Amino acid sequence: MPLSPREQLVAARRGTVDLHTADELERKIARGQPLRIKLGVDPTSPDIHLGHTVVLRKLRQFQDLGHQAVLIIGDFTALVGDPSGKKKTRPQLSPQQVEANAKTYLEQVGRILDMGKLELVYNSHWLKHLTFYRLLELASKMTVARLLERDDFSKRYKGQVPIYLHEFLYVVMQAYDSVEVRADVELGGTDQTFNLLAGRDLMRDMGMEPQIAVTLPILPGTDGVEKMSKSLGNHVGVTEDPYSMYGKTMSVPDSAMKQWFTLLTSVPEDEIARYVDPGKTHPKSAKDVLARKIAGGFHGETGADEAAKRFDVEHRQGKATEEATRLEIDGKKVAILKLVTLTGVAKSNGEARRLIEQGGVDFDGKRVSDPRAELELKGGEILRVGKKNGFFQIVLK
Repeated sequence: MPLSPREQLVAARRGTVDLHTADELERKIARGQPLRIKLGVDPTSPDIHLGHTVVLRKLRQFQDLGHQAVLIIGDFTALVGDPSGKKKTRPQLSPQQVEANAKTYLEQVGRILDMGKLELVYNSHWLKHLTFYRLLELASKMTVARLLERDDFSKRYKGQVPIYLHEFLYVVMQAYDSVEVRADVELGGTDQTFNLLAGRDLMRDMGMEPQIAVTLPILPGTDGVEKMSKSLGNHVGVTEDPYSMYGKTMSVPDSAMKQWFTLLTSVPEDEIARYVDPGKTHPKSAKDVLARKIAGGFHGETGADEAAKRFDVEHRQGKATEEATRLEIDGKKVAILKLVTLTGVAKSNGEARRLIEQGGVDFDGKRVSDPRAELELKGGEILRVGKKNGFFQIVLK
């Protein structure tokens, strides 16, 4: 059953910092016609990471709501380079570099978007053939004073760091993209707010219904502090194997988990609140859920499960094996109570039973909860007994 305009608006708000003029968006949805949702990406590098997927996931969400996703590959704007958030002029790429990067982008965004329902366009189709007269006409609708209101341009101007004319024109070009595709909504990170609103202003100045600007938070990298970036080495690439995805996610600081859950998964907000509350969920358990969601989103549940098992063996059981005391057992089947008492940590079956019931015993990486359990032994398993993580390696006589 299709969602109502109000329900769609609520869905669109998830994870957003601001949904500019939300009342306009609700009115547009209420018309009952699919909206044109614009997202522009400049292929300035060959790979995308989880930070890029935040807006891609939002675009997919609009697709699933029945709207028309319009992905603009900025093969022309990439020749300039988006100055947003930059302290100096970006080095310009060659057309050959941009073309090569664009090919890898398409394969990677296809892991998130429904490519069969996607309207895919390249902005070189209209920007490359823009006449100088037309460019003057567009540029006349934006003032230098307005452009200098941008935080990055303002800081560079005050710091006497050069700002080149083509960087101002980037804003004009991205705004004109919205005119060409007749966008109802444009998506972007918070660092794109100025550009998105410039598109809205240009559309209005040209007698069109202005687009709605939907901005989303910038995802912190695996360090939990800086913006995710390949250059900073705090990124998780969408083409990485499941083990790498899982392991890197497990390294994310607890303080960043809520942002990662909200921006990278579809876990309901009430569940996220429970996961990030250490009084309700142990941070390691919550992070395991997060890591499985992320790795599983790109490699399926099987890939995520295998990654989790390998991580456990290499990072927890591997350490346990180094520290473990040999525990020789006669026979291949033993009661858990007997096994625990043989370690000497528990002096009686009653004490062993209490340890088990309190969650103080793990066997082969899994919590033992039943004091009556009978275990099949193969040799080499790791037994953990007690809160101080006393490790014992099973050796069959």
